[in-house]
Order: sequence, then C-alpha cells, then structure tokens
Amino acid sequence: MFFFDPIYLLFILPGLALSMWASYRTKSAFTKYSKIRASSGMTGAQAARRMLDIAGLPEVKILRANGFLSDHYNPMNRTLNLSAEVYDLPSLASIGVACHEAGHAIQHAQHYKPLWLRSVLVPTANIGSSMGYLVMMAGLFLSGPEGPGFIFMAGVVLFSAVILFQLVTLPVEFDATARAKERVVADGIITSSERVGVDRVLNAAALTYIAAAISSLLTLLYFLMRAGLLGGRRD
Repeated sequence: MFFFDPIYLLFILPGLALSMWASYRTKSAFTKYSKIRASSGMTGAQAARRMLDIAGLPEVKILRANGFLSDHYNPMNRTLNLSAEVYDLPSLASIGVACHEAGHAIQHAQHYKPLWLRSVLVPTANIGSSMGYLVMMAGLFLSGPEGPGFIFMAGVVLFSAVILFQLVTLPVEFDATARAKERVVADGIITSSERVGVDRVLNAAALTYIAAAISSLLTLLYFLMRAGLLGGRRD
C-alpha cells in the first residue's frame, strides 16, 4: 500500500533527521545564550531599535508578538514582531534574533530583490504547501498505465512552488543574518568578544531553513520516482 511504502521512509528520513537536528540546535543555542546577558544591557527590542535608527529607519515599529521564537518582519505594515523572550530580555540570544529581523527591514528599505521575490511567491507557496502533497497523492492513485496524468503534474507544480519559495528564502535569511552579525558590533550593541554567542544562535537558526528545503526536495523526488518519472515503479 502507498501509505506504508518503505521506500518513502528512505527518502524522507534523512530530511526528517536533519530537521530534528536543526530544531534541536536552534533551541539549544537560544536557551544557552538566553542566559548570557549582553554587557550593553540592551533588550532585543532596544537592540533592534538602535540598528534600525542607525540605518535611517525610525518609522519601522517594533511590536511584541505571541509564541516562542515567533519573531518575524512584516513588510506589509513595516513592523518587527518579536516574541516576549526576544523583546524583553537583554541576552545575546535575544539581540541576535531581534537584529536578524531588523536585517529584513533593512533589506526591504534597500529593495533587496530576493526579499521582493519571496513576498511575491507567498500566496502560491501557501497553496502549494496545503494542496500540493495531496494533489500529487491523488494523481498517483488516479493515473493509468500510460503514466501520470494532469492531476499528478498539477500537484508537482504546486509542490514545486513551495520548494522555489524555500530556495529563495535561503539567500534572504543568510543575508539578514550577515547584516545582523556585522551591525551588532558596528552599532555598539555588543562587543566583538560577545559576537560568538550571536553567531551561534543565528547559524543554528539558518540550519532550519536548509533542512526544510532538503526535506521538501526529497519528498518531491519520491513522488516523481513513484510516478515512474525517475525510473521508479508505480506499483
């Protein structure tokens, strides 16, 4: 039966293992460096505010958001939304995450093209993430001996939109991280000796985006193999 296909495990387990490891690394690094107070005494919100003001973006608002590590920049209303742990704490972890999000605001102000492309892809990626997998699965069941039909290929297109979004996300996130690493010292938010903590938090977080892209790609390859498009069998 398709739902118990052991070959699926061979495809998905590497991505799942990488995702779990990345998640563990991120939470572990954040927890560790949340306990280390920055010598400046700045909270995440204050650090982001300084970085934005020095960049000439006083109009970007910083808001407190709900949820653990739910931090994000909203280009629609130009707000930084920081979780309570990041907003309120004067730790290296909070400063790293907050300044990473401030990096996205600076990208937006400077018309960083990958950020624009990611925003354009959001609606299609949302549809693909909710329907692509199911449509591909339905397409496999409905395909005849002549091979995969329109439904399956439609699912492939939808799911590919998710992968494209994730691939575009990588340079966006890496660039925001690079900006944060540079500015936290240059803007006097932390000392150069404290940057190792910020680097470890942000590097761990970057792994989650890589893991997500790899997992999605392996899932797509599995379906293509099962459809016989990569030399695999459909039975």
